[in-house]
Amino acid sequence: MASSSWLAFALLILLSLRHSTSSSRPLIGVTYAPPILAPTIANPHPPPPPPPDRVASIVTSLNIPAVRLPNSYPSLIRAFAYTNTTILLSIPNAFVPTLAANRTLAQRWLYRHVLPFYPRSKISLISVGNDIFDTTPDLSPFLLPAVRNVHLALRDLGIKKIPVSTTFSFFNIITTSFPPSSAQFQEPAGSLIMKPLLQFLEDTNSSFLVNVYPYNMYRLNCEIPLGFALFENYPFNFRDDLITGVRYTNLFDVMVDAVISAMAVAGHENIPVIVAETGWPSSGADASEVDATPALAEMYLKGLVAHLKSGMGSPLRREGVAEAYVYELVDIEVKGERSWGILHQNFTQKYEIEFSRACKIESVGGFRALLRFFLIGFLMNLLCAGDNWSLWFNFCEFRSDLVKLM
Repeated sequence: MASSSWLAFALLILLSLRHSTSSSRPLIGVTYAPPILAPTIANPHPPPPPPPDRVASIVTSLNIPAVRLPNSYPSLIRAFAYTNTTILLSIPNAFVPTLAANRTLAQRWLYRHVLPFYPRSKISLISVGNDIFDTTPDLSPFLLPAVRNVHLALRDLGIKKIPVSTTFSFFNIITTSFPPSSAQFQEPAGSLIMKPLLQFLEDTNSSFLVNVYPYNMYRLNCEIPLGFALFENYPFNFRDDLITGVRYTNLFDVMVDAVISAMAVAGHENIPVIVAETGWPSSGADASEVDATPALAEMYLKGLVAHLKSGMGSPLRREGVAEAYVYELVDIEVKGERSWGILHQNFTQKYEIEFSRACKIESVGGFRALLRFFLIGFLMNLLCAGDNWSLWFNFCEFRSDLVKLM
């Protein structure tokens, strides 16, 4: 009987830890904006954007669990109905002043982009604006009122499970990237906009969205080794934060922890962080971008996905980012522009990358979930039959301690 109890004990540990580690991994998705090409002399009749149903089918076939739509076209939102793909919607910057001034207009946007499709389309979050400090800084005073009105309009419609936020660029909000512990939000926006916004996000259980591009940081600072930006595991490929004693092995974590430190200085260190955009270009805007190559882009993306799926988080936050979206799904392939896509314009693959959060053995469908349920019930009966309640309580304490350490 003792051997059976210990076998049950070991199996329960494996099952519970497997479930805990897979659920703690961040969601990894892609950004998709339909390529709209302007007519040129060489190409007076450019091809139209691909049908939304085809886009949804390709995203599903690539096992990409989430998609971010900078242009929230209703036809695209509809195309993802009855799929397992979650959708992060965005509202263009130009709409921010009108949404801030009138909650009825916020309801009108929701009537067109959310109400006809939710919950059949799994809308997970709405971002009001993207990098507004850089593209349209004069609209920044309207940002929080617009975010609040969209949130209230959702509640007016009885929708309580879609949080609302906005998206920032790392370079336009953070004072310094290294050491991360010294990072703060740039002023005066930090006091006037960021702190009230963070309070709103905390009150509504929303997330802080930020665009993180190690490629751009690497290009701005010649002291950063290329391998440090590409997640390469070299013996001396690290940087130490001498203030905290924390060691960093990649530039992505440096930038994420700088954001976390800035939020902590503002008094809101526990808000989830979503990386709304990240990536590495496979070609540059001009010949000077010698590190914008398909080989380096693939190294970055594979390193990023492996790092996120490892569940290691970042040094300052064990759970790391909540979600991360690769920029972008499809190349635009316009001369003089960087190419960021993981697919060519004809939707053929450039890289072999597995985006799904868990590997196949951990992807539990209905049958496997049912099997897990009966197996755990059987094992609990086995423990109870031998009057091994002390063993069960020891298991619970041991599992809790192990999860804290992972």
